[in-house]
Amino acid sequence: METVALGALGERLSAEARSASSGRCAVTIHGGHIHSLRQTLIAVAAGHALDEHENTGEVTLQLIRGRARVVAGSDTVELAEGDYVVIPLQWDSFEALEDTVVLLTAAVRGKPA
Repeated sequence: METVALGALGERLSAEARSASSGRCAVTIHGGHIHSLRQTLIAVAAGHALDEHENTGEVTLQLIRGRARVVAGSDTVELAEGDYVVIPLQWDSFEALEDTVVLLTAAVRGKPA
């Protein structure tokens, strides 16, 4: 079994996100082309966002650190550390209200188990 220290990895990604022009940095910690489950740790610097996106399968977010806002149509939710949310297939934005680290888990349709 492999373990990942999400806190330490999140700190490293946050530092990289703050210096990146996009304001974000991510690493896939599980998954890839042969898996049906993909988990990605994403750091987004305060004031930056992930823009509109259409999911190809089920997606959840767990906020590890910070505060963020997710907008999907007329629904808006603010997330704080430890919050978990199921993301609709179509969503408009994810905005970091503070430096934020989130674990995104996606079930990719059409992939083998």
